[in-house]
Amino acid sequence: MRKPRAAVGSGHRKQAASQEGRQKHAKNNSQAKPSACDAGLARQPEEVVLQASVSSYHLFRDVAEVTAFRGSLLSWYDQEKRDLPWRRRAEDEMDLDRRAYAVWVSEVMLQQTQVATVINYYTGWMQKWPTLQDLASASLEEVNQLWAGLGYYSRGRRLQEGARKVVEELGGHMPRTAETLQQLLPGVGRYTAGAIASIAFGQATGVVDGNVARVLCRVRAIGADPSSTLVSQQLWGLAQQLVDPARPGDFNQAAMELGATVCTPQRPLCSQCPVESLCRARQRVEQEQLLASGSLSGSPDVEECAPNTGQCHLCLPPSEPWDQTLGVVNFPRKASRKPPREESSATCVLEQPGALGAQILLVQRPNSGLLAGLWEFPSVTWEPSEQLQRKALLQELQRWAGPLPATHLRHLGEVVHTFSHIKLTYQVYGLALEGQTPVTTVPPGARWLTQEEFHTAAVSTAMKKVFRVYQGQQPGTCMGSKRSQVSSPCSRKKPRMGQQVLDNFFRSHISTDAHSLNSAAQ
Repeated sequence: MRKPRAAVGSGHRKQAASQEGRQKHAKNNSQAKPSACDAGLARQPEEVVLQASVSSYHLFRDVAEVTAFRGSLLSWYDQEKRDLPWRRRAEDEMDLDRRAYAVWVSEVMLQQTQVATVINYYTGWMQKWPTLQDLASASLEEVNQLWAGLGYYSRGRRLQEGARKVVEELGGHMPRTAETLQQLLPGVGRYTAGAIASIAFGQATGVVDGNVARVLCRVRAIGADPSSTLVSQQLWGLAQQLVDPARPGDFNQAAMELGATVCTPQRPLCSQCPVESLCRARQRVEQEQLLASGSLSGSPDVEECAPNTGQCHLCLPPSEPWDQTLGVVNFPRKASRKPPREESSATCVLEQPGALGAQILLVQRPNSGLLAGLWEFPSVTWEPSEQLQRKALLQELQRWAGPLPATHLRHLGEVVHTFSHIKLTYQVYGLALEGQTPVTTVPPGARWLTQEEFHTAAVSTAMKKVFRVYQGQQPGTCMGSKRSQVSSPCSRKKPRMGQQVLDNFFRSHISTDAHSLNSAAQ
């Protein structure tokens, strides 16, 4: 029985991604509901009630305003959209299943991850597994290996589980509506389902991710926390009202693009915004500036929220009134995030000589939880004393590699890696087996890899940081990490030729002068 390694909880997604993990709505019977392609997506009852109970200040009240918003946003998108590989695939691919698969992969990768990071991962993924059938036939080890470094590793696993379900249970055909995508595919929630349905299949369904939420909150001056249930429902209702039925996929991508490149969290470029004239946040800024300058007197002819009774639940909360220095960034106000809890563990790089060079020992994490199925250096939870820490770590190493010399275990430094809700500090140890018979057999769940194999294996970014610390402490190496730099002779740059001539000149004179001084002293 293997000793449990340090337990690290799973990460939380941002707004849209976190909603993906909530319990999916189940049908009360097997009767299929009409799709949005046939009759338009019906507004949910709770959204109708919600919109009827809030001030019209936070709504789009007439067709002309909605039409203007759609036209301005799509015209801007046609001119300014970024050239991204998943967009090219969606535009060029004629096969609907392959198109939906390409969109699916991009949407999953983009959750909690920046576009610049995703591009290379997406390109490599689609080259290796261009179809659902290709991904369904891959092993989890291969999926983890390609996903390594992208974070939130359960995304890759669920993506493959979904591909296998499509191939094995759905005849190789992707569900065609947002509703069926969400109901039938593991890991696909409301946002991802809407993105696939609108971009790949042209279903007129709105989507709300972090970027879209920010745009809608500012356009309609919604200052309350967008992650709250009430505000989230309001945003989904607005997104559904605004989506262009003729170009739903382009409209949804345009709204996300606007939030990512113009209506940014901290420094929005309002002068470049195509819907600035429709933005209530911008109107509020101009109103406050006029009031502050004294140019506006009496009752200003500027529309404001006028709830029927009590405090509006969509306006800025009373505890956080308007801040003149923030401008449009007043919208929305987010609830303060809890700081990540801090945990510590000890991990050891165990190295032995091999026929093809030095080998290092890796063990596989459990098949569930954070970093499920990935490989790591043997690790244990943190112990209160150095003596207990070494003892526990040595016992863990011996479970995998047999008897080991305790005196060779060296503490090398530490690595701090922050997951979404955990700040984990690794105490890094190293143990090099020299002059011993190499260990050739290991239990299931462990393996020896060369350093070259390690860099292409399914290991997390945290383990790569640990390995850099280990390499930086080895004699004759020039490698190190930002957290643990080790000075060694080879880390010093070789001087240029001209500098070498000057150094030799002064060295010879210094030597002669020193000899003369010594002679005089005698």
